[in-house]
Amino acid sequence: MLTEAEVQRSFSQLFRGGDRSTETFDKAEALLEELRAESPLRHRLSLELDELRKLCDAGS
Repeated sequence: MLTEAEVQRSFSQLFRGGDRSTETFDKAEALLEELRAESPLRHRLSLELDELRKLCDAGS
């Protein structure tokens, strides 16, 4: 299990290069699974991921 700091750093690195592929979103989901269900970080990153998906879908 990864620490919250590791998850947050890895999550940020996934999207830093502008990659918005299905694989990137799958990797981000896998990172969220590393966090406890009640984790505030998991909630925040889930919201960010939803927003990124919306932006990606809108840009398609």
